[in-house]
Amino acid sequence: MKINRKTHLELRLQNLLFTLLFLAVVGLVAWLSTRYTTQFDWTAGGRHTLSEASRKVLDLMDGPVTVTAYARENAQLRNQIRDQIGRYSRHKKDLTLNFINPDTQPDKIREMGITMDGEMMVDYQGRTEKVQNAEENTLTNALQRLAVAEERHVVFLEGHGERSPQGQANHDLGQFGDELERKGVSVSMVNLAVTPDIPDNTNVLVLAGPRANFLPGEITLIQNYVNKGGNLLWLGDPGELHGLAPLAQQLGIKFLPGTVVDASTQLFGIDDPTFALVAEYPPHPITSNFQTMTLFPATAALDKEAEGSFEREPLLSTLARSWTENEAIEGKIRFDADKGERQGPLQIGYTLTRQVKPAADKPAARESKSETNPNGQSKTERAMKSDVEQKAEPAKDADKKSSEQRVVVIGDGDFLSNAFLGNGGNLELGLNIIHWLSQNEAFINIPAKTSPDRKLELSPVASGAIAIGFLIALPVGLIGTGAAIWFKRRRR
Repeated sequence: MKINRKTHLELRLQNLLFTLLFLAVVGLVAWLSTRYTTQFDWTAGGRHTLSEASRKVLDLMDGPVTVTAYARENAQLRNQIRDQIGRYSRHKKDLTLNFINPDTQPDKIREMGITMDGEMMVDYQGRTEKVQNAEENTLTNALQRLAVAEERHVVFLEGHGERSPQGQANHDLGQFGDELERKGVSVSMVNLAVTPDIPDNTNVLVLAGPRANFLPGEITLIQNYVNKGGNLLWLGDPGELHGLAPLAQQLGIKFLPGTVVDASTQLFGIDDPTFALVAEYPPHPITSNFQTMTLFPATAALDKEAEGSFEREPLLSTLARSWTENEAIEGKIRFDADKGERQGPLQIGYTLTRQVKPAADKPAARESKSETNPNGQSKTERAMKSDVEQKAEPAKDADKKSSEQRVVVIGDGDFLSNAFLGNGGNLELGLNIIHWLSQNEAFINIPAKTSPDRKLELSPVASGAIAIGFLIALPVGLIGTGAAIWFKRRRR
């Protein structure tokens, strides 16, 4: 191609136009980057991405959320807080972050009880939660507590060897109780022998595996609580009911004799046959979108009685290779129908519901005597007038809607104990049960946020192989390769 003056000028104009367009595109991209952000998290477990549980909590919060961080002029600390809170504000646009230097307001900081640099106060609809660090688990739990408009009270019975929500033994429920507290659920205990009354603000009453017999008066108090429409969680165990047989009859639930054994657990490396696996769940609000296996050690099988005032639905069912073992579980065991053992699948958990109408106010007794008031109306005439007015206006009791009473009975309480709470989806299932019983379904299937395991554990053989490979084999290989190349070039 021959280049003349005209062609040369056209090429220069093309280059100039390309440069201008390129600069315009770069400037436009730079301007867009200040208004819109896009992030990609390629880390294992999505460590830099807001979890689904946190997003569900934010979706439940209707209204602005203000986070005030009391942090000194420390760029590293403030950037860390700003980065963490930014994950929340990108999902919830009306979540704002403010910084206050605690050194500028020492009196206010002391009054508010701020003790750490970087401590935060989260405000939502007039309620406040204090957060000491910006970790997602801590912050999401605080937001969940704020999202609960009404505090839920879960009361555990004690005094009969029950599993304690504050105990640290393997069989206790201390970790589960702590998790309930972090979710904004108030946990307390009551001994009916000391305080013969169940608190009126009880949302859920928990019977967590008693080991001693209840007194007849205590059974009456529990039955009266159920008759009044109270919600109940009964965590049983194989063996005796310790005086709770009248309660089981009232609920229409029967505890089958023996202990459930499951041969399927051997496929997962569990040698103890008393561990029962639950892998499939019925369509129920507690198990909605719940797909994690749960593990139940030493559980009793349940069955429905012929009659009952509750609607009873199976919640937890074992696999087909399970049965109820009535003999001692030692050595080689097998199913024996002649001994009354029952073949799986077996029900180990039931949900019970029924509609309970609020108690109507008792009408005041009317006197038959004809007494007159200052206006000249007798009491009988005033009563007749009152009847006419009540017919004209709808009764208040008719407007009251009946509430749903909820009960969950499970043949095992060990699945929520400190020793087994972390197995499979045990913790998430336990939280879902409490949320459903307390009629707080909005928080069902919001699992507890757990930190990913970043620890690398190697066997001694693997550690030795890596040490020999990097400290001996690799240097010797590099030196040998270099020496071979040197000798080869020298012979040329």
